[in-house]
Amino acid sequence: MNQNNIIIITAPSGAGKTTIVHYLLQQYPEKLAFSISATTRQPREGETDGRDYYFLSEETFRQKIQQNEFVEWEMVYEGKYYGTLQSELERIRETGRIPVLDIDVKGALHIQRRFPGSSVSLFIEPPSVEELRKRLESRGTETPESLQARVNKASYELSFRNHFDHIIVNNNLATACREAEEIITGLF
Repeated sequence: MNQNNIIIITAPSGAGKTTIVHYLLQQYPEKLAFSISATTRQPREGETDGRDYYFLSEETFRQKIQQNEFVEWEMVYEGKYYGTLQSELERIRETGRIPVLDIDVKGALHIQRRFPGSSVSLFIEPPSVEELRKRLESRGTETPESLQARVNKASYELSFRNHFDHIIVNNNLATACREAEEIITGLF
């Protein structure tokens, strides 16, 4: 895989994409690097600015949009912006590693369109929407309203599964991690 490639891992919230991304990064720290997304949402407990996300004010985020500093961005939930900074991809490429993007489905579609032929995408699919609801409930971070919004969004996002290069159904996390690893290691 050459220096210009990007690995995109996407899924509805709660499908296991972040866990799979962490697994791949632990297995191949010399080849892969996590692309830190920017967001306007507040940090969750244990999250650190510059490690998990770049936590920006809405004003700063909008300034960066105006200055074309994002390769993709969107308002994922009302008032909550997320995006991938061009400077982040450059930071990773300067280390000789491949950027791994852990992003939502719309962002992943934007990246694929922006970098045709130089991105590889994996869609992590939950076994069912009901299982996804259980996973999100078990996090304990959602209100009944936000949980329903995430489940509704997940149902919609699942309709885009066939737009990605690879689909991994996460029935079993260890198996899903191994499937992702097989795809990724075939690239380098």
